[in-house]
Amino acid sequence: MLPEGIRYRADRNKYQVRVWGTGLNGEDRERSFLVDTLSEAKKLRSEERTQVRPDGAMTLNAWYDRYWPSIESGVRPATARAYDRAWRKRVKPWLGHRRLESITVGDIDHAIAGWDGSASTRNDALSALSRLLEGAARAGIIAGNPARLARRPKEEGARSFRSRALTVSEVAVMLDAVSAGPYRDYLAALVYTGMRAGEASALRVGDVDLAGRVIHVRRSFSRGLDGEVVEQTPKSHKERTVPLPAVLRPTIERLIEGKLRGDLVFTGPRGGHLNTSNVRRGVDWDALRRRLDRPDLRIHDLRHTLATLLFDAGTAANDVQAILGHSSLQVTERYSKARSDVAVRAGTALDGLFN
Repeated sequence: MLPEGIRYRADRNKYQVRVWGTGLNGEDRERSFLVDTLSEAKKLRSEERTQVRPDGAMTLNAWYDRYWPSIESGVRPATARAYDRAWRKRVKPWLGHRRLESITVGDIDHAIAGWDGSASTRNDALSALSRLLEGAARAGIIAGNPARLARRPKEEGARSFRSRALTVSEVAVMLDAVSAGPYRDYLAALVYTGMRAGEASALRVGDVDLAGRVIHVRRSFSRGLDGEVVEQTPKSHKERTVPLPAVLRPTIERLIEGKLRGDLVFTGPRGGHLNTSNVRRGVDWDALRRRLDRPDLRIHDLRHTLATLLFDAGTAANDVQAILGHSSLQVTERYSKARSDVAVRAGTALDGLFN
């Protein structure tokens, strides 16, 4: 007589084990296993009921269909777009067919090594995968999230934030190279205020305080999954205030003259929304890169530019943090010149010892 839940399958020459566990909705569900020996069958049968996860047998594809709405509703539209693209192009082709419970850290490391794209692109895919597996772990489908232990890709030869920033003379060259009009106004605002591109695009007349010489950053534009423009809070989810320097003031005054408080400050040549894509096309960004001899210059580097200029002008780190809207002072201090000058200071100290 075989123990309850175990039977011998002559057609397969194996022992079949039936184990009951709790599924996603709290219902009892049966799982069936085939093993080679009776001892293996007895060992499997003796597992605690709480250790059995029937839904762990579902594929990552099936779990994505079930859980994606939860992810999409909990992240910003731009993040949802990045996750959606990462899922379709990388995560799904490599791991979508796998059972949730079978995915290991080694499997994830192997997938990351096989994914194409930059380190940032592959990290987006890893983040999307981790969100899915974290949800499965919280639902009790798997014991834990193996993606937490995966090695995050790192950009080879990544440049520091300071090295990506433009100098004062390069800022002048860039703006002189762009024809007068909405694109040059927009780029000037990014350099002189440190706003993110989406924040500048969403800036309204009522956000500008000419008397106080500041701009209030209260919202941002982003692209939804279908390419639609979505208005949302700034990245930090907090309003902040950025400077309105004298060099930018005439531009802002000209742009807001005759407009209502709710009108956008920056618009395209035909009055549409500005974004990094249409600005790059409008100014011939590749030609501008060649003019500056900066082949990898990005529009986001204009934000890095203000951060380094503020530090070089003697602005305190906590003030720079507040202007840029960084979540931590540690992020802000990466723009400081103190670390980049460490070799010079060390050399001076050595000179004092040996001379």
